[in-house]
Amino acid sequence: MTTVTNIDVTAPVIARHDIEIHAPLDRVWGLHIEVSAWPTWNPDITDVIMDQPLAPGVTFRWQTAGLTIQSTVHTMAEHERILWSGTVAGITGVHEWTFTESPDGIRVATEESWSGEPVSANVAAMQAGLDQSLVSWLRHLKTAAEAGT
Repeated sequence: MTTVTNIDVTAPVIARHDIEIHAPLDRVWGLHIEVSAWPTWNPDITDVIMDQPLAPGVTFRWQTAGLTIQSTVHTMAEHERILWSGTVAGITGVHEWTFTESPDGIRVATEESWSGEPVSANVAAMQAGLDQSLVSWLRHLKTAAEAGT
């Protein structure tokens, strides 16, 4: 397994977004790491195949936007950070999530880099797609966590 410690800061597409969630850290973290349950609260994810608990070295498959993505977890610090990567349709994505307690709840930040020929061929469209995807994911996570699901 290739050692990946952060997003690819040289990638042509990088998105960074965060959201404040008014819910306990255990709930927010739990929703996020229970990968097989993602489709129950995030309608953008249509299927997940997860054979073992999330941990470094674990690979899982999931479907979004008509693509089946195989992601491998590289780093996971309980209640703090998770980093995974995967390649699909010539696009290599590296995705990091951080969870920080704040006065109003939990600040969830996400950064993702995309590289590969399809990305370089249409940077503006890829950037817009990635930004929309991450903003949507954060909003769904916020809604689920604040509802107590």
